[in-house]
Amino acid sequence: MGLFKMYKSKLPAEPTALVLGIIGLVIGIASCCCYGITAIVPLGLSIAGLVMANKSLNAYKENPEAYERASYTNVSTAKVINLIAVIINSLIFLFAILILILYGSLFSTAMLESMRNGEFNSNDDYNYEEYDDYEWENDSTKIEVEEYSIEKEIDSINIDSIINE
Repeated sequence: MGLFKMYKSKLPAEPTALVLGIIGLVIGIASCCCYGITAIVPLGLSIAGLVMANKSLNAYKENPEAYERASYTNVSTAKVINLIAVIINSLIFLFAILILILYGSLFSTAMLESMRNGEFNSNDDYNYEEYDDYEWENDSTKIEVEEYSIEKEIDSINIDSIINE
């Protein structure tokens, strides 16, 4: 062996793809609590991590001597985690879309049904006739206005006489 050892570097996406996969998986599973609306963010993170992992694996296949074997296994693990995260987040997001479509169709069907039956009339919601005999003059919130008179101030120095002199 020579004096110089060949330096092997890590693959470009080794830590990043793994971190994106883990974050996408954790946020994706946590987004089930929000009916899956927020599953689009971890889905994007997981897709980005999957693309980065695939590019790094292709770089390793082109030149395996330039990269560490441990780096290759880490990126392979990141690819699997990102693939799982993409599948889970896609299912959660599709489930959320289906729920929104179902609720929307049920709500619109109920609204149309009530409009057809004449049960939905915005003018009948409030009855104004019950206040027709109300005596507004005896209202307790009426404010009595007091009259104030402004008194003319007496000038103690008598500036007008000083000015006129």
